[in-house]
Amino acid sequence: MFKTTTRGRWDLLTPVTLVLLGLIGIAFIYSAQHSVPVSASSSILGREWFKQVVFLTLGAGLYLVVSLIDYRFWLAVSHWFYLACLVPLLIVLIPGVGGAAAEKWGASRWIDFGFFSFQPSETAKVGVLLITASLLIRSEIGTVRQSLSVLGKLALAVGAPMFLILLQPDLKSAIVLPPMVFSMLYVSKLSSRFFAAALGAFLLIVGLVTWDSVNYVRFMDAHGYDYTRDRGKFEAAGNEIMPFHDYQRNRILAFAAPEKVDPQGTGVAYNLSQSLISVGSGGLGGKGWTEGTQAQLGYLPRSVAHNDFIFSVIAEEKGFLGSLTVLSLFGIVLFNGIRIAGLARDRFGTLLAIGVTVLFAVHVFVNIAMTIGLVPITGIPLPFISYGGSFVLSCCLLQGLVQSVYRFRKDFT
Repeated sequence: MFKTTTRGRWDLLTPVTLVLLGLIGIAFIYSAQHSVPVSASSSILGREWFKQVVFLTLGAGLYLVVSLIDYRFWLAVSHWFYLACLVPLLIVLIPGVGGAAAEKWGASRWIDFGFFSFQPSETAKVGVLLITASLLIRSEIGTVRQSLSVLGKLALAVGAPMFLILLQPDLKSAIVLPPMVFSMLYVSKLSSRFFAAALGAFLLIVGLVTWDSVNYVRFMDAHGYDYTRDRGKFEAAGNEIMPFHDYQRNRILAFAAPEKVDPQGTGVAYNLSQSLISVGSGGLGGKGWTEGTQAQLGYLPRSVAHNDFIFSVIAEEKGFLGSLTVLSLFGIVLFNGIRIAGLARDRFGTLLAIGVTVLFAVHVFVNIAMTIGLVPITGIPLPFISYGGSFVLSCCLLQGLVQSVYRFRKDFT
């Protein structure tokens, strides 16, 4: 039996911060597309910044609705929601079913509704969050047998959507799921031996990827082959280890050895080179809004400047101070998410808040790190700032869950 806490029914810190991030996103999406020629037949309705306004408005309504629902409702429907999220992941893999937008840049990641392209991997993140929390709540974690049983269930529940996402292929959406799940396992006080083994497996994978990349560079250098055009010769020699797609291997090579793979910075390392120029040229205060030469002149490709590399535009036009402002706002959201997890009065609420917070932390870290050359380019967007409809709506839904955890925290008696 419980009674509702009467103090602090709404947490205003996070939603106010999210509004500020959304406004920053709109402003710099506008700036990134400012110099794009507008045809006579186009209108404001077709501009990305206006679409982002629509997405954020719809997202605000979704955030409010989810916040008003007791988060424990999702525990009762978690399995059904999870299964519903798997259906579009299957549909998008069927040739022709997803519509014209289903095939973009060699990947099947979208379902085209004409006025809106839906990306199923975004709702899959929510489904994995809910099913993980549900399984951990409904399972005992104590003995080795119990822990192995839980891990087996989670491996199937998390592995299924990850496998379907990788088939698209969409590596960026798949790699954000494990950190979220591991954080929830950590909060559930799973054996430290499991995390030690997981860390060992992670380091092994990183080592294999690194070895594969180094071996690839050495082989191509030794035979005088082109790094991007002659990949088949490397595979024909029996050297293939990691099952990469061409674009994935190129991104890793552009990060690991850009001076060898693309010494002029005009090929596979082009985006990274232009991003580094954008960030480095901003200085302390930046060049001014809509005055950044990299985005305005198209050196930072217009196809990515308003989404994956939006932070590069901010850094160039608002400099170190603008970048620090964005980082500080994200810091507020993340630390407040941890605070709300600590305030939750049951394990389900704690797991939801922690899972969402870590998921956002991964997005923020990887997106900004790739724009400054700390990690390979993955295409992971920046929450509430990067352009994207499905992503914005999923972010609002997830943050609405955290708000619900705060609003419906209980004092048990």
